[in-house]
Amino acid sequence: MNMANQTDRVIVALDVSGEAEARALVSRLGESVSFYKVGKELFTACGPELVRELVRGGKKVFLDLKFHDIPNTVAGAVRSASSLGVSLLTVHASGGSNMLMAAAEAAAQSEARPTVLAVTVLTSMAQPDLAEIGVEAPVAQQVERLAGVALRAGCGGLVASAQEAAGLRAKFGANFILVTPGIRPQGAAVGDQARVVTPAEAIRSGASYLVVGRPITAAADPRAAADAIQAEIAGI
Repeated sequence: MNMANQTDRVIVALDVSGEAEARALVSRLGESVSFYKVGKELFTACGPELVRELVRGGKKVFLDLKFHDIPNTVAGAVRSASSLGVSLLTVHASGGSNMLMAAAEAAAQSEARPTVLAVTVLTSMAQPDLAEIGVEAPVAQQVERLAGVALRAGCGGLVASAQEAAGLRAKFGANFILVTPGIRPQGAAVGDQARVVTPAEAIRSGASYLVVGRPITAAADPRAAADAIQAEIAGI
């Protein structure tokens, strides 16, 4: 999937609880933003119709539901997501090769052909969190291990912290989409994220797209905040 214009590079996370709030935010952002992430909170509250509405309105949608189940179930979920016209969707890389291949094949066989992104290690997780679930490898090593599994299985891209972006590009090259959450402009609150970088740092490290939530959605002037991030990464 090629980036059509500069505004595509910033994906605004619609991590809000209801349809009215989501619509109001999209309206306020206007032409400053062309790409939106719909995640578990909003999708659970509103269902697929809001996704269809965004697509009909000319917006691109990153459906971030992080499918993780047996291969047949994930393939079915990917087919359903593809029918909504989304551009990107997520699965968990830790689901393993068979699940990842099923997801990639289902997307490729659909009319919309969305890019399947494999989530490596959540940006809220640090080394103690991995150790707690029995993963003793350093975060960067675990990210690379899961990335290799996903790309070999046919996924078109990855979701990883921008702190790992340069390493992923060095190891796996340029022929995959890399989406980086955990983006915080200089001076912004980190919140519940553990591995964060600025927008410019993320792009320079090899990110294709940036997912930005609260620094835009919780700003006093969301459009001005979005424009500032767009300006920061322009020309990089």
